[in-house]
Amino acid sequence: MKHSFFRQDTVALAQKLLGCLLVHRTPEGIAGGMIVETEAYVGAVDKACHAYQNRSERTEIMYHDGGYAYVYLIYGMHHCFNVVTGPAGEGNAVLIRALEPVFGIDLMCRRRNTLNLQNLCSGPGKVCQALGITKKDYGLDLCNKNSPLFLLPFRCFSEEQLAASPRINVDYAEEAAQWPWRFYVKENRYVSKK
Repeated sequence: MKHSFFRQDTVALAQKLLGCLLVHRTPEGIAGGMIVETEAYVGAVDKACHAYQNRSERTEIMYHDGGYAYVYLIYGMHHCFNVVTGPAGEGNAVLIRALEPVFGIDLMCRRRNTLNLQNLCSGPGKVCQALGITKKDYGLDLCNKNSPLFLLPFRCFSEEQLAASPRINVDYAEEAAQWPWRFYVKENRYVSKK
């Protein structure tokens, strides 16, 4: 995948990332899954976005060119992985909320301490734990197949196979909390919440 792919409109890209393969290589092994749930965040207008009126050390990568990894910690314990989008300077990203496990499943099960495949990657913290993604991966180039963390085209879905809803756990974001910027694959059992 090329950086130009990640420079398109963030909300549109959140839908187009569904079906892409997220791959992470670590010393423990390689694991990957197909993206089945995303959320769009647009810094200029979105009160739920970390970059909204906030260019800081934490959010700096969000202002780079599209196609880089934004990883952060929530509640002091769960990592979340985002794909930076849009042209440089905009502060946009797409949160990867859920994956359908594809390979490295034994490794994912060990990391998550579960044999329940449906529970492996059904939430943003679970995605990072299963794939071993941490803040060490912040800023990695997702377009470089030699990078430890990268994205590949994998499967295409039609508009009829996708659904949208308001994003999860952003009630603080006033009017932005109701924007239908969460996208997921219908009938996919790995989606975090129906």
